[in-house]
Amino acid sequence: MQEALTYLDQTFINFREFLFADHAHRWVDIKRFAVSHPDVGDAHLLTELIGHEQFRDDYAGGGVEADGLRHGPYWLRNVSPAAYMRVDEMSTDTVLRDWATQFGPLPAALSARLEHEVHPLVAGATERYRLSGLGREAFHDWGGVHADFHELVLIDRPAKILSLLVAADD
Repeated sequence: MQEALTYLDQTFINFREFLFADHAHRWVDIKRFAVSHPDVGDAHLLTELIGHEQFRDDYAGGGVEADGLRHGPYWLRNVSPAAYMRVDEMSTDTVLRDWATQFGPLPAALSARLEHEVHPLVAGATERYRLSGLGREAFHDWGGVHADFHELVLIDRPAKILSLLVAADD
């Protein structure tokens, strides 16, 4: 079978671009992929995502490394489809909103951007997965740099789009 995922684009929302008291160096990174075979199972899509070059991102300024061994704070070898838990829309939305507002209210412009670019992905997804905490033993050599690291995989079957959403800090 031909690959089911094709990388489309990336959206990066940097909290530093907005004026408020404590942005805590937070950001949201969204990578979108076209799903060319929407009939394949979720486990297959997660496997392809993990194997995709765009997944090899340490999310700490290094960017994507084609032969990289890291994903976020983890060694890539520790991330598998089994590490993703299915979650519902409400709990996904709660995690993102609690994370974004943990230091107080957001500036109106940032809140509007999140409402426009992040929350519709959550609402429109037919399936939602959250990377479970793999534990410190899964961290790579400098994997503890993120105080918060939330990773979601949002599958929108009617739109034939899979979004990899990371909300974290640096």
